[in-house]
Amino acid sequence: MSVTVQGEKALFERAAHLFADVRDEFVCAAEDMWTWSLPGSRERLRARRAAVHPPGTRVCKLYTPRALDDEDDERHLVEVNALGVEVRVCLAPLPYETIIMDRRHAVLAGPPARGVREYTIVQEPTVVASMLSLYWATWEKSPTLTAYRRDRVPSLNDESREIVRLLDRGLKDEAAARHLNLSLRTYRRRVAEILTLLDADSRFQAGRKAQELGLLP
Repeated sequence: MSVTVQGEKALFERAAHLFADVRDEFVCAAEDMWTWSLPGSRERLRARRAAVHPPGTRVCKLYTPRALDDEDDERHLVEVNALGVEVRVCLAPLPYETIIMDRRHAVLAGPPARGVREYTIVQEPTVVASMLSLYWATWEKSPTLTAYRRDRVPSLNDESREIVRLLDRGLKDEAAARHLNLSLRTYRRRVAEILTLLDADSRFQAGRKAQELGLLP
């Protein structure tokens, strides 16, 4: 059985219970972070899933390199990966963008048309099994997020690169915040975000990593 709906709002209304009731395995394949964004619905899903999911649910996310083009998106992937979500980067074009839940339900995303995507909810066992087989075949050929990022320059925006330069100069936080016209709290939050992107445990380590990656003049 399959049902096709138009737009993320309709998808949420029709399939929210499937997303929320995942018990064993949740796998996702997407070009970037926006295919499955479900704006306005993520918080409700997270709250419900946190209440019903048993420990040990396997979550696997497969993205193309495009998902790491934005600093915030790359940092999000690093953070969820550190929390136990398995993330890999598909270097070839994805066969399709999909979510497969507990090996029983799948949602297939069509290409956007006039800003609206078409989503097909699939529950036919043989079709879901075929989609899952193709997913794992693609997964096995794709490097882990850690391996992909190992020698890659992080997607730092202009402000972040300036913060890296200020850290390298040893400027005190108060002076650096004034220089960037940021509050001290915001500046320190931005520093913490950059440390995450650079896989650094300290500012010293971040400076050394920035030098290695050519982020400093």
